[in-house]
Amino acid sequence: MGPPCKSLGPVTIISEGPFRRPSAGKRRGRREQRAPLQEGGGSAAVDQEETSQPEGEGERRARRNALVLAIAQGLYFIGATVLISLGALTGHLLAQDKSLATLPVTTYVLGTLVATIPASHMMRHLGRRTGFQIGALFAVAGTSLAVHAIFERAFWLFCAATLLLGAYQACAQYYRFAAADTASEAFKPKAISWVLAGGLVAALIAPQIVIYTKDAFAPVLFAGSFAAAGVAALLAIGVLAFLDIPRLPAQQAGGRQSRPLLEILRQPRLRIAILTGMVSYASMTFVMTATPLAMVACNHSVDSATLAIQWHVVAMFAPSFFTGHLIARLGREMVILTGLLMLGAAGLVALSGLSAVHFTLALVLLGVGWNFGYIGSTTMVTDCHRPEERNKVQALNEFMVFSLVASASFASGYVLHNRGWEVVAFVYLPFVALAAGLVLMLHLGARRSIAAG
Repeated sequence: MGPPCKSLGPVTIISEGPFRRPSAGKRRGRREQRAPLQEGGGSAAVDQEETSQPEGEGERRARRNALVLAIAQGLYFIGATVLISLGALTGHLLAQDKSLATLPVTTYVLGTLVATIPASHMMRHLGRRTGFQIGALFAVAGTSLAVHAIFERAFWLFCAATLLLGAYQACAQYYRFAAADTASEAFKPKAISWVLAGGLVAALIAPQIVIYTKDAFAPVLFAGSFAAAGVAALLAIGVLAFLDIPRLPAQQAGGRQSRPLLEILRQPRLRIAILTGMVSYASMTFVMTATPLAMVACNHSVDSATLAIQWHVVAMFAPSFFTGHLIARLGREMVILTGLLMLGAAGLVALSGLSAVHFTLALVLLGVGWNFGYIGSTTMVTDCHRPEERNKVQALNEFMVFSLVASASFASGYVLHNRGWEVVAFVYLPFVALAAGLVLMLHLGARRSIAAG
């Protein structure tokens, strides 16, 4: 089982070769629950009908956009997987103070946080396609700088590189919202799921890219993997050229103005949706960031840690093929609750042992829990704003989510180094329980309203 992982201490990076349907009444109730009417304006679904094209053409456009964004998501997550797998390990190699090993992952998330609102404004003025392509250019610059920093053994330069990569992630986080821009109310959850399902490509390919390229510039470890991530970003720029999403005016043709953000936030449903997205993503990041370091500290190899991350990424995105159907059948809240329960179960598994199986199973539960919680909360967010309000509401959501994610990624390395793996596996659980309680209250309240109405 290996020694207790209280303190990492000096870690030797081991390099191995490649591894050898309900009633109509219930459906109406759920549709009412998903699209609540707001005082002074209709639901997002009503607004979308007002601005939609003929059904056949609009449906084809929505499906084509979802496919393009799914491919772009896969290419983006190749780079993200490289950073997830190797960011903390590279930081450990380059940093003199080993407690700063996860700082490159933190600067990656910080780059996302800083760029989230500017990215939304950029897309508002330039359009989704151009904004996404500019984001991919940041990845090309970031991976190039990362390769240079690794060769120079420059820890702070490597942190600057991951900061640039975070700007790419800030733009890519809008892929799922962009898929909903042209989708009908019925197709919206599936469009979001399609996009996240694109990450399954990364789950299957990226870890093998890491394994086969990490020694490409031997004896300099890991530089080849970041170079490969840069190539994936270049391919994403070409794929995104096929995206077709029209820009929306700030004021609709009917003369209705976008509501102030504080007015939109008066909806309890929106506040809980944002909170559950924050908890789902931050919990996943907190445990995932520490896992490769903890595995190496417990005498598992880098390749074993990479395979554990591979199963984690598979678990993050493989459920996306049916998460949209589950949301349509069971409702947003039940899917989110299931995800939060899985996030909690991941911590319990992590506490039960230190074998590679325990680490991998915890990461699998963590990935599926993230998928249900994140897609469910994203769909809830899109229920709570009109089309002309999408940029500011989505920007606020992303800013809030990555504020907590940045804190979680930095705290992960500190807690692991100073308190040990057991504390990492336990300390996030109260936040998961709080989010689950709020979602359950929302769900029960909506059921009572439907029964009374």
